[in-house]
Amino acid sequence: MIRGLGSPAFPATVLDELQPLMPAASWSVYRSGRRCRPNLFLSASRGIPDRTRECWWAYLSGPYLHDSSFGGPQEPASQHPRLCHITASEVAQEHRARVYEAHGMVERVSIAQQEDDAVFAVNFYRHAHQLPFTDAQIAAFEGVALPLLELARKHIALQAAGPRPTAALEPQALADVREGALEAALSPGQARERLLALEAQLTPRELDVCVRLLQGLTHDGIAADLGLGLTTVKTYRNRAFGRLGIHFRNELFARVLSRP
Repeated sequence: MIRGLGSPAFPATVLDELQPLMPAASWSVYRSGRRCRPNLFLSASRGIPDRTRECWWAYLSGPYLHDSSFGGPQEPASQHPRLCHITASEVAQEHRARVYEAHGMVERVSIAQQEDDAVFAVNFYRHAHQLPFTDAQIAAFEGVALPLLELARKHIALQAAGPRPTAALEPQALADVREGALEAALSPGQARERLLALEAQLTPRELDVCVRLLQGLTHDGIAADLGLGLTTVKTYRNRAFGRLGIHFRNELFARVLSRP
């Protein structure tokens, strides 16, 4: 696994090399929470079409706002990594339908760590065509979970340190890029195309704001990125949402996801 650290091959390498211990069909590493900007840092599938990015967008369409599958918030003094094991039947109905059932996932084993108002999680998924994870497999995963968590963090740090376009970015927007907010399922250009296909009357500035919302930027981050005031950003957002017939950010994700 270390050989691929920091390279595009790392996600697939991890999934392949862990098969004897944890025969998952897909995995993902992300940060999520109601008061943070959700980021999917990396993901891969094995033996099936890779729909992990689609799964992430489905998660962002609403379920992430109420995700309690990693347990309740921890006290700051006890923010230690913990093993989490759930089946799809234990997940809330919307989360189960949009994320698990829609993508053929039936079981998840994770090593997760609370970070203030967010959770950083390394997740391995069993899909419907596979046998249930055994107690021995879960115990074996527990034995490598902490090193794997650190490897994932190191991989993310190495990728963030690599060359990235920085021209005309304000400090907050540059921080957004480095933290992986642009590692989304769609490129900005693809997101603009889908938005225009949904509503051709969207103005360039309305598109700018919506694309950045889809990338996970906060309103403050968008204002810094575009050189606009916060009130102006919210005005463009409201106009765009009005044209699209929506009211909330999760509806924006859902509309873009529904567009082939």
